[in-house]
Amino acid sequence: MTARIDARFALAARENRAALVTFVTAGDPDHETSLEIVRALPAAGADVIELGMPFTDPMADGPAIQAAGLRALKAGETLIKTLGLVREFRKTDDATPIILMGYYNPIYVYGVERFLADAKEAGADGLIVVDLPPEEDEELCLPALEAGLAFIRLATPTTDDARLPTVLRNTSGFVYYVSIAGITGAATPDFNVVASAVARLKKHTRLPVAVGFGVKTAEHAAAIAAGADGVVVGSALVEAVRTSLDHEGRASARTVEAVVDLVRSLAAGVRRGRAAA
Repeated sequence: MTARIDARFALAARENRAALVTFVTAGDPDHETSLEIVRALPAAGADVIELGMPFTDPMADGPAIQAAGLRALKAGETLIKTLGLVREFRKTDDATPIILMGYYNPIYVYGVERFLADAKEAGADGLIVVDLPPEEDEELCLPALEAGLAFIRLATPTTDDARLPTVLRNTSGFVYYVSIAGITGAATPDFNVVASAVARLKKHTRLPVAVGFGVKTAEHAAAIAAGADGVVVGSALVEAVRTSLDHEGRASARTVEAVVDLVRSLAAGVRRGRAAA
């Protein structure tokens, strides 16, 4: 079920480094450019790809990812197209894990059973659905696990030791630690606090712990990588897309390159992190 995810985190551990987990929004700024970006991520140093499923009301996302989702929706991205993007990616890459990240509403509208079957068939490895708490596991989490998809749960600075067992109960693949309280891309985390939080989480689970929210630069990535099993970067990458667009908001000749260059820099930072620790 989590074979690709497990293999990728195991590879990073053997190389004495954290894994780089990259988030991009499917269909941003258009479907074709988005596919080109996703195809380019592994060679640039991405170990795991989180693929955002665009939604009109992304409550946990900051302005950068909200804008990316709106760009994608305006360009005609749909959940069917996003699953098609995964399917196209799998034609040339059968090793890089892909996690579909988003909100429950589009999945519910699509139909849970149909979505899980189609996501698995397309080649997705897991889900992150940020608005379904553990108390609602029967809605999607347990059916996803039964369908062979990992269900990755978020832990936050407010998730105390009493709450953690509930959060971790059906979590698989890895644990996503949200380094700051609030929305994506909103602030820079306190790296000492993050290191302590990761150590606390590791007392409760054997799963890899990946840290995201607020990681924007290679220096940030290195600092997080010193203690975490993975570093998640999202807002900075979708901002790289936005700032590369032409004056009409369309992809330019620099768009894919802008994302790839940043991923290369982040990958180098991740590799420095453990060595500097």
